[in-house]
Amino acid sequence: MKNTLRLLLVAAVVALGFTGCNCFGKMAKNQEAVSITCTPDVLALNNGKVEADITVKFPAQYYNKKAVLKVTPVMVFADGEVEGATKYFQGSAVKDNYTVVNAAGGEFTQHVEFPYDARMIQSELQLRIEVKCPSGKCKTFTLVNANTGALPTKAEAAALAAGGQQANTIKRAFGLTIAKGVNTLQKDLDYAAVMSNTANNYKNVTTVVTKADIMYAINSSNVSKKAANSDELKAFKQNVVETQANDRASQKLYVHGYASPDGPEKFNDKLSSARSKSGHKAAEKLLKDTGMELDVASYGEDWEGFKELVAASDIEDKDIILQVLGRYDSSSQRESEIKNMSAVFTELKKEILPKLRRAQLVNSTDIKGKTNDEMAALINSGRLDELTNEELLYMAESVIVDNKAKATVLEYTAKKFNDARAYNNLGVVYAAMGDMSQALAAYEKAQQLGLNTNEINSNLALANLANGNITKAQQYAAAADAKTKSLIAAAQGNYSTAAATLTGYNAAIANTMNNDLTAAKKAISADTSAKADYLRAVIAAKEGDIETAKTQLKSAVAKDATLAQKAAKDVNLAKLFANGFKL
Repeated sequence: MKNTLRLLLVAAVVALGFTGCNCFGKMAKNQEAVSITCTPDVLALNNGKVEADITVKFPAQYYNKKAVLKVTPVMVFADGEVEGATKYFQGSAVKDNYTVVNAAGGEFTQHVEFPYDARMIQSELQLRIEVKCPSGKCKTFTLVNANTGALPTKAEAAALAAGGQQANTIKRAFGLTIAKGVNTLQKDLDYAAVMSNTANNYKNVTTVVTKADIMYAINSSNVSKKAANSDELKAFKQNVVETQANDRASQKLYVHGYASPDGPEKFNDKLSSARSKSGHKAAEKLLKDTGMELDVASYGEDWEGFKELVAASDIEDKDIILQVLGRYDSSSQRESEIKNMSAVFTELKKEILPKLRRAQLVNSTDIKGKTNDEMAALINSGRLDELTNEELLYMAESVIVDNKAKATVLEYTAKKFNDARAYNNLGVVYAAMGDMSQALAAYEKAQQLGLNTNEINSNLALANLANGNITKAQQYAAAADAKTKSLIAAAQGNYSTAAATLTGYNAAIANTMNNDLTAAKKAISADTSAKADYLRAVIAAKEGDIETAKTQLKSAVAKDATLAQKAAKDVNLAKLFANGFKL
């Protein structure tokens, strides 16, 4: 925004107002303009701050060598203001340490930045100018009206000295406005859309396997009376009977015959087959009153069972045994090694090999869980305690649509089970509801409970971004995903970098801020949401297409009435309302 600041330019004003400020009276005779440029010409929120470069150009032979100017940038809004860093200019004869403006004039740039305050969306960036001369009324810094060059009247001077609201009003009236409003489009980056749930372990069908062994003597396939009536088999039958009463359960029964791997392979193959048959007859007799059928299979030498038993044993050198067996693919070589080891390790003969001489009864039961409708009914009736942790996580992630209902379920789940996943997913829901402070607190709790995944690191980065904690967000960037890193770049004003990775609405915002309006429109071409319509209105306004901007804004407000209030304050849409547009 360019301004022509003629400090003390109007002769009549100067004659009346500066009779006691000789150095400024002489400056006023110079008709050259003092040029002030603000870059950017429309201020923008960036990285939690509002920044600008203010360039002042003094013409040659303008600046009085005895004069001092004090220039203070101020962000002024409805019920407050924030001052930026003050810059001082002095003539060549002034014995101070300020920036010197000599007879040749010069160009001077001052960088200013302000921490963003939500009230700044409707604001003005002003320059307040105070003058000081070695003689006359302005021996100390005196506020001057930067718009007219006039000194305060006696009444204004008294009010300024007294302070309070009237003084603030005079200061604002004396300030030179060089920019209006703040473009807060950066705040519209949709962090919630990129946040990720932690997966649950819910399964609608759970498989439960129970086993029982019919034991045999060495090299035998005959089922002894003791083996057929063992407590283990009785418990197996009891489980089958009880499971039959569960209408959600589907049982499959098997009999597998095995031989211990300490004999010839062909012999053991025949032996395991014989044990399958005799084990099947014993199992049929055991389960005849259940009506259940059994499948039969023989597996020969039970190498896997051998390894499992050795690994679970207390044999001192079991690791060596397992390493030796792992070297051989040939059964005959393994048998030879087993025999050699059996001679050395008597525990193999006494404790391991006998347990492999068996027919194993297997009950593989598929248990179907509650239907979605059944779980929803329990939730709707407040009976959440009848659902498991995984069921609750599943319902919140995959079935429930309403965010308030999701939050209720996840709040209960998180507290009852102290589950880090529930806290993370609760953070996602809070973010979707627009409560980023609660989202951040939930993510931090998930992390405290030990969740350390890409999802939680990304979510923590995004929630910190949304809460204006840019530095904290960067701490999680290394372990975050690519989209999160791009949003961090966008939050820092690196819109070109961000746009290369982002898609959809977020890409459109990055491209709009990067002034690539064609790419921005393309990114949301298929998006029919209210926020996309609103952004299309902003893009059209930037292009000067006021009629399209009006149409898109009306569409956005029809879908989301809250956008009307936002639009009324949006500097990007100021031209619409300045031309009499009404929603």
